[in-house]
Amino acid sequence: MSIKVGDKAPDFTLVTKTAAGPELVKLGDLIGKSNILLLFVPMAFTGGCTTELCDISNGISDYGALDATVLGISGDNPFAQEAWAQKEGITITLLSDYDHAVTEAYGVAYEQFLPEKNLIMGGVSKRSAFLIDKAGVVQYAEVQEHPKDMPDFEAIKATLRSL
Repeated sequence: MSIKVGDKAPDFTLVTKTAAGPELVKLGDLIGKSNILLLFVPMAFTGGCTTELCDISNGISDYGALDATVLGISGDNPFAQEAWAQKEGITITLLSDYDHAVTEAYGVAYEQFLPEKNLIMGGVSKRSAFLIDKAGVVQYAEVQEHPKDMPDFEAIKATLRSL
């Protein structure tokens, strides 16, 4: 079962790749500093994921003005994420959930990802959005069953404006 509005956001520590090298990002260290938008995406270098995170990167000032930090999470390794971000101009922090532990904790893992396309990998993140307030409580939760469906970013921004 996925995390829902009103739940305390599960804490985690994941790796991001920066110019200085791999760094750990702990959700608990970010709580209280700003609202946090977690965007789970299935895979780097895929069309829908690239479109989503490029659109967010291009409009990142909207989220900053609403006091939100945006983090992208996928099961890709941090070096692949870094190459993807550089190639596509993705500027948000990408976090590697390589062992799918955070995807499982948030309840957004596919049992089999796109078996009709012969991509039967388990544990891949469903496209999802979780907005966490400064107290660490989930204020918005959306999980898409089909990887081409995008979160409702206008609803996310409306929720941010209400915080």
